[in-house]
Amino acid sequence: MKGWAEEEMTNRNLMAPCGLYCGVCGVYIATRDKNEKFRAVMGNLYGTKPEETECLGCMQPDPPEKLYSFCKTCSIRDCVRSRGFYSCHQCQEWPCHLIENFRFATGHRVMKRTIPIWRSKVAQHGDEQGSIEWAQAECERYHCSSCGEPLFRGAQRCRACKKPVADELDGSL
Repeated sequence: MKGWAEEEMTNRNLMAPCGLYCGVCGVYIATRDKNEKFRAVMGNLYGTKPEETECLGCMQPDPPEKLYSFCKTCSIRDCVRSRGFYSCHQCQEWPCHLIENFRFATGHRVMKRTIPIWRSKVAQHGDEQGSIEWAQAECERYHCSSCGEPLFRGAQRCRACKKPVADELDGSL
């Protein structure tokens, strides 16, 4: 699929427990592509220095190779791990106060959309394949409807054709 390798969609390190699939995260994409300009843009957006704005997925085993500062201190990630889960889709208490009080509106909207999809895919295909199907669905979703170029979560405009895409995807930041 344009924008992502098959290995990315099967990589559990990229399957963020909250439903914010790391494969479509701008910080991950900038790190993966070694795109310094995009890292700087993402750093400005989140308030971090470009050299600190790098990540290879929030579910990397400890010690992680490259883990973004927000992910290092994520209470959702900690909660899932403490319960022996790998995702919120496994928790009967979802959506909990950690989800409902997530500090980024775009992230909150995405979580509320993706966890039910993840649950459905797992119910249909089993845990392993269902999680892969969920990751593939997230990658498919993040393409410009006009030119087909890959996008990232939170994109406001397509970087290729400049079409406004926020309303089609995750809303305004």
